[in-house]
Amino acid sequence: MVGHLSDFGIAKLLGAEDSFRQTKTIGTIGYIAPEYGQDGLVSTNCDVYSFGIVMMEAFTSRKPSDEMFTGDLSLKHWVNDSLPTEVTQIVDADLVRPKEEPVNAKVQCLVSVMELALSCTSVSPDARINMKEALLALKNIRLQLATS
Repeated sequence: MVGHLSDFGIAKLLGAEDSFRQTKTIGTIGYIAPEYGQDGLVSTNCDVYSFGIVMMEAFTSRKPSDEMFTGDLSLKHWVNDSLPTEVTQIVDADLVRPKEEPVNAKVQCLVSVMELALSCTSVSPDARINMKEALLALKNIRLQLATS
């Protein structure tokens, strides 16, 4: 698996005193936060949303624009519907090989990663975690995997 930087189509600069900015909506569908797509509101919460989508993309090897995501089915809904019991069905097959040990610890870490991605992509910007919390969660997941 090779990581790629995903999208700068929605990049906006906020001043140090700005917590959000209203702007014309230009971006890549699937990565943009609902409040940006609907109201043109840009904030750091939009970055958190996009980060969550990129995490889902990285771990599932599926893009939000994949052909399988039509109608009401989106990458986010697909991941949500698969947790926690079907996580091995949605993540990239190279991440979980049944003959590798410890499989259960890896699966639990993958569930934690997908739950983190979902908490980054809450519909309400106020319900999303912030990037400091996301970083702490990722460090805890890494520690959990390293000690298993």
